[in-house]
Amino acid sequence: MATAKLEDLVITEGEDKLTLYQWNTKIAKHFFCSVCGIYTHHQRRRRPDEFGVNAACIEGLDISKLTDIKMTDGRDLSVVSET
Repeated sequence: MATAKLEDLVITEGEDKLTLYQWNTKIAKHFFCSVCGIYTHHQRRRRPDEFGVNAACIEGLDISKLTDIKMTDGRDLSVVSET
């Protein structure tokens, strides 16, 4: 998960394919691809001026080259590896 300020995230392609999901307080906004279902990003509830971004779905980004990253298992959020 990467962090981006609202003004720094620019969707250059496929915005029309995003589906918004909200629940409970409807403060957080979770976005998914309506074609394949992948979670792409969300506007945070605790920090609504930030997005959490699924870096693994950014085209052209090799996440294995990133440093200071904790890879987690999405089911139990345990740390799988650290770089």
